[in-house]
Amino acid sequence: MWTNLSEQFTDKMPEIQLGTHTVRSHGARLARIHMHDWLILLLLVVIEVVLNVIEPFRRFVGQEMMTDLKHPLQDNTVPIWAVPIIAILIPVIVFLIYYFIRKDVYDLHHGILGLLFAVLITGVMTDAIKDAVGRPRPDFYWRCFPDGKGVFDRNTTGVLCTGDKNVIKEGYKSFPSGHTSWSFAGLGFLALYLSGKIRAFDQRGHVAKLCIVFLPLLIAALVGVSRVDDYWHHWQDVFAGGLLGLTIASFCYLQFFPAPYLIDGWGPHAYFQMLSESRNEVQALSPNANNINMQQLEMESAYIQPQHQMRFDTQDSSPMLNRLESGTRI
Repeated sequence: MWTNLSEQFTDKMPEIQLGTHTVRSHGARLARIHMHDWLILLLLVVIEVVLNVIEPFRRFVGQEMMTDLKHPLQDNTVPIWAVPIIAILIPVIVFLIYYFIRKDVYDLHHGILGLLFAVLITGVMTDAIKDAVGRPRPDFYWRCFPDGKGVFDRNTTGVLCTGDKNVIKEGYKSFPSGHTSWSFAGLGFLALYLSGKIRAFDQRGHVAKLCIVFLPLLIAALVGVSRVDDYWHHWQDVFAGGLLGLTIASFCYLQFFPAPYLIDGWGPHAYFQMLSESRNEVQALSPNANNINMQQLEMESAYIQPQHQMRFDTQDSSPMLNRLESGTRI
């Protein structure tokens, strides 16, 4: 009976069937809905470029302060071009893999959009603080005096740098660490995303899931450690950058996804809103559609349950799906 009813109303219920929320079917609609969000992202890119062009605050550096700023000037262990790969490309690859498994464009779109907001907002705030603070890097002496011969003002004992202007300019951008903040923004967002998808906080005691969640954070932490090892940053710069990136990533993630410790934490807010709207549309189309809608929702819930728990358990199901179910009972 269920098979016949399902076939009868399949053409009326495309929104709540598994695997139908693809880029081709819903991508253009999502892009139009979030057009202003994408325009804001472009604005953030422009602001980020401007912040990198302008001169930072030239904090006073006296001769006696040079004792702590004579660390060797060396290349980056993690080059600057690798930061977008770590913070953006790796999470996007994970989002795409999940999309090809789940076929949920809502998850893909909101994952990418939330990630880009997390990284770009972090970048803007990081560079704004860098320019405002103007803290010298640990290798500032060799940036200022590449020949090793210090020149100081006779009255103030302030430095009179003789090095390359661009190298000196970069030497005033120590606080906070951009490599670290970007890494924790992108990989912190990925850690939250993974914790929701694998239900890391489902209270079943599978501690091994936390290893998957902590892996992106470990990579971000190692990027931060490399900044101290390369003498490009003080440890306070790295700590502040990591805290800034992780905080912004958390806010941006919660804008698009439920908290990962919630039962609904496996999917974006928009997905559950779409299910609710689809149910209302189906009810308007047919008085017999309630039973079909309930069966479809049960299929959705079974899809996200662990393989050893395939039955529809009302105590462990999504609150959104429970609300939809209660609307169909007599």
